[in-house]
Amino acid sequence: MKSIKEEITNEIIINKSKFITVLTNISDIKEIDKKLDELKTKYKDATHYCYAYIINHHEKCSDNGEPAGTAGMPILNVLKQNNLTNILCVVIRYFGGIKLGAGGLIRAYSTSTSYALNICQITNLVHGYNLTIEFPYSNLKQIDYLLKNIKIKKSYNSIVTYTFDIEKQQFNQIENQLINLSQIKNKKPIILAS
Repeated sequence: MKSIKEEITNEIIINKSKFITVLTNISDIKEIDKKLDELKTKYKDATHYCYAYIINHHEKCSDNGEPAGTAGMPILNVLKQNNLTNILCVVIRYFGGIKLGAGGLIRAYSTSTSYALNICQITNLVHGYNLTIEFPYSNLKQIDYLLKNIKIKKSYNSIVTYTFDIEKQQFNQIENQLINLSQIKNKKPIILAS
């Protein structure tokens, strides 16, 4: 599985119509409406806000007023051809006065999506966990050694609490040591960029 590292925006002009493509890394379907609302506010005079997304095995596309199958599906097809997931692609169109026809629209939305993907950084995704552990101060050095290459959110109270993301393979290698030194309070499966 692959996704993009960070949000990018790209603009192209085709027969006087402006196509602005926004690619966003998303992990939850709930994020989509919020992002669409944000883009509709930012590009409030646009004619169409066509999009496609893939999150794990869920996918959806929208033509947003363009003729059926000429916008959302071409966007989705480009995402699928690139083996992407956890991604939202919105192509915002400002109509330039020249009708493109069904074939022209399909090419325009596909091209706009492809050009945007060509300038973004693609990353491989791996399964992992978001962990929260608690442990006494006496185990601090050993825990820090086990997690030396991991970005950790740390909290120091009567006990130490660490929250961090870890790849599944890496967790499997240190799981027994971690269990012996700490109490795992939360272990949520997630997908991480490698």
